[in-house]
Amino acid sequence: MADLLEIIRGRRSIRKYDARDVSEAMVNQIIEALRWAPSWTNCQCWEVVVIRDPAIKAQLQATLPPKGNPAANAIVQAPVLLALCAKTGISGYYKGLKTTKFGEWMMYDLGLATQNLCLMAHDLGLGTVIVGLFDHDRAKVVINVPDGFELVTLIPLGYPAKVGNAPKRREPHGFTHDNHF
Repeated sequence: MADLLEIIRGRRSIRKYDARDVSEAMVNQIIEALRWAPSWTNCQCWEVVVIRDPAIKAQLQATLPPKGNPAANAIVQAPVLLALCAKTGISGYYKGLKTTKFGEWMMYDLGLATQNLCLMAHDLGLGTVIVGLFDHDRAKVVINVPDGFELVTLIPLGYPAKVGNAPKRREPHGFTHDNHF
């Protein structure tokens, strides 16, 4: 297994995919990595819809704005599209009450799960891009997300046709603070 920091440094947002299919075994490995993400009180609020049907992917692509989302083609080009959903009202709650200033904690939990998913995919030689700019309510209808759940993100998954260079990153001394902000 590659060094974890190298896996983290090497992961890129992939928006162009080649035509190779992604095996069910690889998808299962990625789901297994997501499964082990931490979550608020171990509530594991996530649900994942694995989409291979081109017609459904096209319907989901239609929920993206007409311009402004560079991942629009990736939605239909990638052989697999993962739709990450979250159960509402459990993450960040205790006895039915919001317990933090930020209330619903599901976005944090899904962020952790998404990172596991993306890093595992990268380690397997696959690419991902996290798509959040779409009409969530319209997309929910396409994949029949029930009440009490939200569709949070769409993640195309496949073999990269093109991998870009790493974007510039801030140096740690530019964002770390000792004892006080």
